[in-house]
Order: sequence, then C-alpha cells, then structure tokens
Amino acid sequence: MLMQNSVTKRKTLIFAFFGIALGLCIGTVLKNYRALEIVKRCSIKPTGQQTPFEIIGMNPEEETTKTSQRNLVFVGVMTAKNFIEGRARAVYDTWGKEVPGRIAFFSSEGSYSKEMPVIGLKNVDDRYPPQKKSFMMLYYMYEHFIDKFEWFIRADDDVYIEPEKLERFLRSIDSSKPQFIGQAGKGNSEEFGLLSLEFDENFCMGGPGVILSSETLRRVAPHIPTCLKNLYSTHEDVEVGRCVQKFAGIPCTWNYEMQYILRHNSSGPYAFTGKLKRKEIHNAISLHPIKQAPLMYRLHSFVQGLKAEEMRQESLELHRDIKRMANFLEIPSDSRYLVPGIELIPEKTNSEQHYEDHSILGISPDLKKFTPTSTAELLEWSFIARSLYSSENANPKHKIDSALREGLEDVITEVMENINNYSRQRGRVIEFRELLYGYNRLNSLHGQDLILDLLLIYKRYRGKKMTVPVRRHLYVQRAFTGTFVKEFDEDFYNVTLQKSFFKHILRTGMERISRHLTLPGLPAANDLFDSTTENARIVFVLPIADRYATFKRFMETYERVAIKQDTKCDLLVVIFGDISNVQGHLQLLLELRQRHIYQHINYIQRNEEFSRGVALDVAARSSYIQNGDIILFIDVDMVFELETLQRIRLNTLQGRQVYLPIVFSQYDPKRRSERDKETTVEAFTPAEEISNESGYFRQFGYGICAIYKSDILDKDINGFDKDITGWGLEDVKFLDKIVKVGNRRNDFLVNTAEVPRQYNDAAQNMRRLSIFRAPDPTLVHMFHDISCDVKLDAPQYNMCLGTKANSLGSTRLMEELFYNNQENINFIIDFNRKRS
Repeated sequence: MLMQNSVTKRKTLIFAFFGIALGLCIGTVLKNYRALEIVKRCSIKPTGQQTPFEIIGMNPEEETTKTSQRNLVFVGVMTAKNFIEGRARAVYDTWGKEVPGRIAFFSSEGSYSKEMPVIGLKNVDDRYPPQKKSFMMLYYMYEHFIDKFEWFIRADDDVYIEPEKLERFLRSIDSSKPQFIGQAGKGNSEEFGLLSLEFDENFCMGGPGVILSSETLRRVAPHIPTCLKNLYSTHEDVEVGRCVQKFAGIPCTWNYEMQYILRHNSSGPYAFTGKLKRKEIHNAISLHPIKQAPLMYRLHSFVQGLKAEEMRQESLELHRDIKRMANFLEIPSDSRYLVPGIELIPEKTNSEQHYEDHSILGISPDLKKFTPTSTAELLEWSFIARSLYSSENANPKHKIDSALREGLEDVITEVMENINNYSRQRGRVIEFRELLYGYNRLNSLHGQDLILDLLLIYKRYRGKKMTVPVRRHLYVQRAFTGTFVKEFDEDFYNVTLQKSFFKHILRTGMERISRHLTLPGLPAANDLFDSTTENARIVFVLPIADRYATFKRFMETYERVAIKQDTKCDLLVVIFGDISNVQGHLQLLLELRQRHIYQHINYIQRNEEFSRGVALDVAARSSYIQNGDIILFIDVDMVFELETLQRIRLNTLQGRQVYLPIVFSQYDPKRRSERDKETTVEAFTPAEEISNESGYFRQFGYGICAIYKSDILDKDINGFDKDITGWGLEDVKFLDKIVKVGNRRNDFLVNTAEVPRQYNDAAQNMRRLSIFRAPDPTLVHMFHDISCDVKLDAPQYNMCLGTKANSLGSTRLMEELFYNNQENINFIIDFNRKRS
C-alpha cells in the first residue's frame, strides 16, 4: 500500500513538471507571436516580383561556397530612397562592382531600381535611427542567403571598401567559427555607462562596417524578434552588438589594430575632402564616412591609381627578371626572342601592338644607368635644402615646387613603410624626423635619381629599450615605365577642324536667321550651341600716363589684331594727366574711332597721380563693361597676336577660372652675348625668335590678367586695392584675393539626389576661382628702360629693382661679363684661398 502511494506521488510530480514545461513553451510562443509576424511580413518578395537571387544576379543551383570563388561575402548596404541615386549609386559604380561576392542595397518599403540590386523591406521606413532596417536586413540575408556565402557584411552607403584587401583579410580567417569583426566601441564620453553594457561587453561600430561569419548570423538571426522587442538604446549598432553577444556568445573583436583596418574619420562631412595621400588610406580596408557621392568617385579614382602604380612596379620587376635570366642563359640582347615565349619583335611590321623596350626597362636600379659620352651630356644635380638650388633655373635659388615636394614625401613614406614592415616582430621602429639635404636629377630616358640625407629616430621597445637619433643616406631611382603609343586610323586633327568649320557655318547661319525670324518654341542660336567661350567679348583695359610713342605702337597692334582680325574686342583706356597733357593720346583714340565706327573704343580721364590699382578698379566698375565680358588687364608695353585672344577665351572660365598668362619679356637688346651682337636688332616682334638670349618668361609677373567682370566684383575680391600709388604691388595683392577665393571651403557638393534644390542652387552659384598659368610666346613685353623711384615703399622699390635686374640680359651674358673681367677672377681665387 505504501509502495503504491509513492508511485502515485512520483507520477504526479512528473506530470506536474511536464505541464509546467509545456506551459512555458506555449507562453513563449504566444509572447513572440507578434514579433514573428513582423519578421514574416518584412520578408516578402521585393518590388518587381523578382526573387532574391534574381535581384543580386545569382544562380542558386550553380553557385555555392564550394563551387564558386565569387561567393566569399555578401555585402548588405543600408540606404534610403533619397540616397539611392546619389550615395548608393556611387557605391555600386565604384567598389560595389568589385566585391568578391554579391552586394545589395536595403531601403524602405517601395524602394526599387532597374539598374541596381535594391531591396525594399516591407513595413520598414527611412526614419533614423535605422534599428528596424538594420535587423530586418540581417534577417533577410539569413533567410535567403545563409548557405550561399561564407561572410556577411552590414555596411552604410557612406563607406568605401577596398575589395582586394577585404578578400585577403577574410580568406585568412575561419568562417565556420562564430566571428564578429569590427571596430570595437563602448560609447563616447557622454554615453559611456548609459548603453546598458556590462563591463566586458562592447559593440562593433556600424560606420566602418560590421563583418559576421555565416555561423554567427546562423546563431543570431532566429532571435532577431526578441532583440527587436528588447531595445535599450537608440543606436542600432549597439543593439546589434548586444544581440550577437547574447545569442552567439561572442563580443566584437577587441583587437586594437581594427581601428586602422576599418577606419573611421571623425571629421564628419569634411572627411576625405582634402589630401588623399595619407597612411590611413593606403592601409585601411574600409574608410568612413564619405558623405557626398562625388567624393566616393574621387576616392575610388585615387585607389585605382595606387593599384596602377603597383602593377607598373610589378611590370618593371618582371622586365628586370627577364633581363637577368637572359644574361644567365647567355641570350644576345638583339635576339628575336629574349627568352623562349617572350616575343620582342612583331612578325608583321604593320602590327598595331607596340612592344616595350626590355633593354631600357630591364636595367636594374643604378645611379650609373646613363653614361655620358661628352661633357654636354652630363646630367646636373640640383641641391635640395630649405630651398632648391639649380643651375637650370633662371633663379638659381627658389622655392621647392609642389610637384617635387610631393614626390619627396611619396618616396620617404614608401621607404619608411618598407623599413618598418616587420618592426613588430623585431621589437623596434624607425621614425622619420627631417630631410636634412638632398640631390635630385632627372634623366628623360631612365627616370629620377635622388640622394637624400635623412634624420631618423631609432626606437627599441623590447629588451634594452633605447631611443637614438641616426642619419642615413637614401639612394633612390624612380624609373619610368614603358612608352605607350596611340595611333589614329584617320587624320584626327583635320577631322576635328572640319567639324569645327561646319559648326561655325551652322552657328552663323542660325544667328542670321534668328535676327529676322522668331518662332514660338524655337530656341535661340546661342542655346543650340555652346558659344559662351569662343564668342565671349574681351575688353582691353589699359592704364596709361605719358609714354605717347609706346601708346601709339600699342594702338597700331590693337587695330591690326583686335579689330581687323578678331572683331569681338572692346578697348577701355584709363588716361592719367590733365587735359592739356593727354591731347595726343585722345587724338589717337578719336582717329581709331573714326576708322572703325562700329567698334567700342572708350576712355576714362583721371586728373591725378598715376596709380595702376586705381585705374584697373575704376575700369572694372565702369558701365563700359558688362558682367558677361572678359576683362583683359594689359600694359602699354605689350604686343600680341590673334592666338593670344584665342587662348584668353579658352582659359578664362566664368565663375571657375582666372587666366594669368606668363608673358615673354625682352632683354635689353643693346646688351647681348658677344656671339649674338651681329644679329641683334633693337626690338623684335612676336613673329620673330623667342630664345634664351632674347628674353625670358616672366613667371613672377601677374599684371597681365584675364577675368570675367562678374568674378572680379565677387564680394571677397571686390576689385583692386586703390591705396597703392606708383609702380607695382597691386597685382600681387589682387592675386592674394583670388587665391583666398579659390581656397574658400565649399561645405557642400552639387548632388541633386541627396540635398534640396535650393541647397544645390547655392552651391552652383558659389564662385571658387582657380588660377591657370601657362607661357604664351605670342604675348611679348617689349623692352624699355626701368626707372625705380626711391620714394616708393620698400616692397615696391625692391620689386622694381628685381624686374630691372632680370631685364638686363641672359644668364650666359652675365657669365661672360663676369669671366671677361680679370679682377673678378682674381677676387674669386683670393676668396677661395683664404677660405681653405
């Protein structure tokens, strides 16, 4: 009886426990029923009735992780309807097409694109923060692609990823294990401790990208409804991290180096808007944020350039290997086949393929690649210190130009990266501190040679720690790659000229018709053709005081070129002096008017002391010039040709570019090199010789300038300074204003898919003037004696003396004058003797 009672009690307890367990299960199902329904509703087919595999262009039957190399990773990019044609398209056009797998863009319900793999998640909107969108994107990837890819990435539409680096990184990690990879975070200083994270918990920052292995997503995705119901913060990346920690049992990678691999720039909208040659761009897999689509294209172009450099370097190394192996195999350098399988000479002479020269590209790096056969072929070295000292320049000591400075930075950066490539294993690092001095030369056949003296800091942080400054010489040769030739099947230039000729005939014909006939809906001739540049009117602004003979020569040149040959020019002369002293000048203007009654020839008379700044400012603000006219500020000593005017129209762009031509300035024709005196004349015209002995290009002169009136009246330029009297300096201050406008930060880029229309209108109307300079051999400054007034301010007086000295004669003439005087030779001999 007792035994029967005990059995009954045991059965009762078993049924009780079973009932409790069953009740808990039923309760859990009922509790999560609503969340499960939300997930199911968000997972229906997207717009267009395409299957998920059709959207990403994948055949699920043929492609699996075991049969296809393209199934390494699936990248899910969160975007919004407003950004699909902006940032999302920029992602798809750049790195998105190079992903070693597939990519898709997840947006709100109803989002769709014919050209891009866009998935509209049902019952998901574009509100921020995108917590629901992020979780539903992960669930979508799990539901449809979990068995097709090894890795899954959650990314934003403002991140740039380098696919090759990503592939190398992911293939080095076991995807069958739970992995949660990203830049670890615990919140900023204001949020620290307020995100409901335990002391050992973290999250992967969403901006630079979050990487999940297939095993991690497999563990987490079924519990997404629970994670959506239990949100503790407004940050979606924090909640994703909490969900992974809870159901996959792993935190985000704590590795310190992840902040350099998945890079986040804290500059916000200004990130990656400046110089791109930075270490973070070279080393990172992902870069965030890229807030404007044009910046994404710009960054992609830069990265592609880096890849091209690497390929060219590999090509050079292969050429060198071929050359070395050919020497070992004793194959003659003129052999038809340098090595078996490598054809150097095409069988058909008319072949369109061009072969690179192994005899040049295959030479190993050496400062003795080029062997001169005479002293005339000797390559001269330039000395690099705080300035650049070079005998090849008219100014032996001058500032290191930006191209050379950038090249030096590239060389030093690359060398230091190679030195420190294995620094962690060796327990030491070498840091670059300063370039003490260097030598540079350029060989047009072999490349650039550099000898640099570097100050480095050697730091050892293992064993006996030490920090020691060291100096090392660096010998570098930057070789040129092969020359590439492009041939045209037709006469390209003649075809181009014919098209331009027919276009001119059609335009002039339409202009004549439009003068006499106007039909509703018919656009004007100017609307049919882009004639803003080639038909722009040029207004010559000429300040003058006295110098009647020179003014007469200028007027003859103007009549010959600007009136008889061009016809689209006006003249505005600003004459200084009282009316009795300028009668001759006014008579020349009156006669020119009478000969050409349809031309605009005007003048402004100023009865005051001469000031070029005042003259140019008054002319620019006058009613004689319209906003759409190009103003050419010119000197009375200049002569020019029709080609000069064509270059001005081509290189002066309204709201975008100012043209400052580098004019050719004559030397004193009475002071010529002895060997040239027999052929010397007092003056020459632009049609005659342009040589080192007849003159020089005045690189530091900015007085001749072409700019639109609408640009010169920009509030940040506002014309010329009128407080400068006498000779010079007004052009330098004017240039400073233009440079400031050009450097003015543009806080937005025109992108109609991303910002309101009025925002774009403001961006389009904002002037950011760049400066274009180029030597113009048809624009010649005729020599005249320069008299520098000692009453000028010190900067003006020094500039005047410098210009006077530069105009005396060529460097060769100065050398002859110096060495032909025995006293100079004796002085140098005595000086060197005392110095030694």
